Amino acid sequence: QVQLMESGGGLVQPGGSLRLSCAASGTIVGLNFMGWYRQAPGKERELVAGISGADTNYAGAVKGRFTISRDSAKNTLYLQMNSLKPEDTAVYYCTMRSLTGNYWGQGTQVTVSS
Repeated sequence: QVQLMESGGGLVQPGGSLRLSCAASGTIVGLNFMGWYRQAPGKERELVAGISGADTNYAGAVKGRFTISRDSAKNTLYLQMNSLKPEDTAVYYCTMRSLTGNYWGQGTQVTVSS
């Protein structure tokens, strides 16, 4: 059984940085996409950053500030978030898609406030 566990969220001041991690347990067969989504109160869940093979993509609002990366040996996905803004406040979810299913973490809260 595959489980994803996010960590690294918290409260940070505007302009600060956080690094989110998403550790996968279990065996994922045919992994073809990994990504981070976020959902702010009253808003729909949106894609923040994704990685597929050697390709990465970012939402316009985070491009240049966030970096997605992975450590295949550790089955871990990361999201480095710099120059954080209050509008980045949301619950952040990691997801991994494969031939055998789509998996989601439970989410981690990121709050950007002074």
